[in-house]
Amino acid sequence: MLHSEPLREITEEEVFAFNRDGAIRLAGMFDEEWIALLADAVERDKAEPGPMVRYNTPEGAAGEFFVDFQLWQRWDGARQFVTDSPAPAIAARMLGTETVNFYHDHLIVKEPGTAERTPWHQDQPYYPIDGKMIGSIWLPLDPVSRDVCVEYVAGSHRWDRWFAPRYFDEASTALVEDDRFEAVPDIDNQRGTTELLAWDLDIGDCIFFHSLSLHGAPGNVANDRRRRGYATRWLGEDTRFAERPGRISPPIEGHGLAVGDPMDCELFPRVWPRD
Repeated sequence: MLHSEPLREITEEEVFAFNRDGAIRLAGMFDEEWIALLADAVERDKAEPGPMVRYNTPEGAAGEFFVDFQLWQRWDGARQFVTDSPAPAIAARMLGTETVNFYHDHLIVKEPGTAERTPWHQDQPYYPIDGKMIGSIWLPLDPVSRDVCVEYVAGSHRWDRWFAPRYFDEASTALVEDDRFEAVPDIDNQRGTTELLAWDLDIGDCIFFHSLSLHGAPGNVANDRRRRGYATRWLGEDTRFAERPGRISPPIEGHGLAVGDPMDCELFPRVWPRD
């Protein structure tokens, strides 16, 4: 049976920890039927990817780092997850918002043997969105051990700093024309002095994190298990469409929004409260 509400209540302590740290593991939120439905959509997408697909592993290298977006527009399982799963309720609770709009989804698959890591970054600098109520659910479709889990710099969402986007194709121009952005710190050389959050994740667990939380992820070299992560982005009531110079990711077009408009349209549908 597909449950439309989280399998348990989110505690006040968990909301407090998210607001303090910018990222938190929420255990036991989704039933296995949701995971199976998404896993089917993922395999369909890998066979027939969308126009934004990226392969971040060099040709001939071991493993595969597969990235795609907007599965919810092509595959029924992903669309059903966006509208009917516990995810909108989780986002509303964690962001403290009365309404939730869906922004986009992001599939990240690291097959066994994949060496490429996800570089340290924040999400919001890639987005044409202003506001503080922007959060993501990172949902593993396979059990994830801490050594291959996404890592988060605790409290970095409260630094009042925005870091320039980073891309796998280094020829792309980041948003250097915006004085708001600075270079991403070398977090790997600060290990031992910086608090990093990562977890072992079971099926049904998820990570909820803020759009300004600085995060990155290792490869999947020493693991014989796939690491399929389905990330979904959720917007609260304070978010507004904004202009950004340079490259936006993902390059979603055709929404018809003007600067200052609420992030509410057919491409970014309102999913909470449910009708």
